[in-house]
Amino acid sequence: MPWRTLLLVSLAMVAFAGNSLLARAALSMTVLDPASFTSLRLASGALVLCLIAYLRSPCRPGQGDGVSALALFVYAAGFSFAYVSLPAGTGALILFGAVQATMISWGWWRGERLDRAQVLGLLMALAGLVILMRPGLSAPPLGGSLLMMAAGIAWGVYSLRGRGLGDPTRVTAGNFLRATPLALGVSVLWAGAAAWDRWGVIYALVSGALASGIGYALWYAVLPALRPTQAASVQLTVPVLAALGGILVLGEPLTLRFVVASLAILSGVWLVIRRKAGV
Repeated sequence: MPWRTLLLVSLAMVAFAGNSLLARAALSMTVLDPASFTSLRLASGALVLCLIAYLRSPCRPGQGDGVSALALFVYAAGFSFAYVSLPAGTGALILFGAVQATMISWGWWRGERLDRAQVLGLLMALAGLVILMRPGLSAPPLGGSLLMMAAGIAWGVYSLRGRGLGDPTRVTAGNFLRATPLALGVSVLWAGAAAWDRWGVIYALVSGALASGIGYALWYAVLPALRPTQAASVQLTVPVLAALGGILVLGEPLTLRFVVASLAILSGVWLVIRRKAGV
C-alpha cells in the first residue's frame, strides 16, 4: 500500500475512533445531553461536508434522499444516547459488529451463500457478542447496548443504500443536511432535560466537523484506491483504537471479557469478509 494511501487510511480510522471517544467524553465528563450532542454533531458535520463538496464542484446540485437521512439520524441518535452509559471501546465494538452483521445478513438474503469458513467466522462473531453481553459484573448496560445495536443496524442500512449513488461526499453532505432537522426535533422534545457547557459543545462540534466531516471526506478520497477486502479489513481497527483511546485518554478499564469478546468478534468478521472477497 503506498505511503500516501496508508496515511489517509490511518487518519480516517483515527477519526472514526475519535467519534466514539468524543461522544463518550462529552456525555460522561460534561453536562451536555445526548440530544444536543446529536444536533450539534450533525449540523457541524453537514456544514463541513457541504463546504468540501462545494469547493470540489461548485456547480453540481446536492444529493442524498430522505430514507438514507432517516437511517443516518437513527444511527447518530442511537450512538449518542448509547454513549451515556457505554465505555468507548465497548460501544465501538457493538456498533461495528451490528454494522457488519446487517450487511452480511443483507447479502445472505439477496442470495449470497456462506462457505464453511464464513459460517465459522459468523459463529465466532456471535459467540463474542454473547460473551460481551452476558450478565455479570463487567457486562455493559443492556439499554445502552441495545441502542448501540440499533445505531449499528441503521448505519449498515445507510451504507447499503449509499453504494453507487454518485459522489459519496456530496451524497453524505445532503443526507447530513436532511438528518439535522430530525435531530433538532428530538432536541426540542428533550428540551426539559437539555444541558450545555463549553467543553460539551466543543466535543460535539469537533466530533461533527473533524471526526465526521473531515473523517468521511478522507475515507471517500482513499476508498477508490483500496480493494474491497482492504476496505473492510482496515475498519476492524476502529474498535481497537477506540478501546485504546478510552483506556489511555478517558481512564476506562480494560477487562478480560472485553479482550476475549473483541478477539472473537473481530476475528470472526475478518474471516467472513476476507473469504467473501476471495482472498
